[in-house]
Amino acid sequence: MADGTLLTILAAAVLLFWAVGAYNRLVGLRNELLRAFAAVDTQFQARHALLMRWAEGLAGPAEPADAQALAALHAAARQAESACTHLRARPARAGAALSLRLAEDILARARAALRPPGESLGTELSEADTALAFARRRFNESAEVYNRAVSQFPTWLIAAVFGFRKAATI
Repeated sequence: MADGTLLTILAAAVLLFWAVGAYNRLVGLRNELLRAFAAVDTQFQARHALLMRWAEGLAGPAEPADAQALAALHAAARQAESACTHLRARPARAGAALSLRLAEDILARARAALRPPGESLGTELSEADTALAFARRRFNESAEVYNRAVSQFPTWLIAAVFGFRKAATI
């Protein structure tokens, strides 16, 4: 076998092993991103349940302004739940992440318009908000690592061929 043929085979093998390694790394990072979103989803569901408990406690006879604020809270909670469900299907999608961020902003304004919950429920809501913020931060860190890998040369070639796209942060 000629030296040129041997070098060509060796170069092709090195490129093949590099491509397989790059693909496996991207798959691993995407799976970590999905696991990080699962934690966000779990914390979001827990906080949503607490918000609904708070809303039920406020649902008694109320003034019209309180009733409107409560209706706004319910609508904002439904919108946030819908955005989270949409994002659950594809956690890296930019449009779905933006929808969740906007829904969360609307929900925060609706919460601020209502009287604060009782001490026990207020503490639970505060803890749920903190846990959700921590899970989001972990997801965003995973998204940044994934995005760096997707945009690195020459890994972006493998990412483009196999449909790896940048992930959005929430």
